[in-house]
Amino acid sequence: MNFRKKILELFFEALESTDSELNCELTDDTVLLDSGLDSLGFAILVARLEEELEFDPFVEMEDAVYPTTFGEFVAIYENRAK
Repeated sequence: MNFRKKILELFFEALESTDSELNCELTDDTVLLDSGLDSLGFAILVARLEEELEFDPFVEMEDAVYPTTFGEFVAIYENRAK
């Protein structure tokens, strides 16, 4: 599965469902807090990803990790799938 593609799809759905707008070009270096998605949007995104992928890597982690960039967020899902 292409996790990046699925995350991007659901990221934009979360933006739309919270009436938010992307504040910049979304790249791996984009700081999540600057992306335009608020905390509710991220909660929706993570919940939708759990529905689609049938796992939540944040719940499974022994040590909490808080990604700061979009690339780090994607990597958490990609690394969990390995």
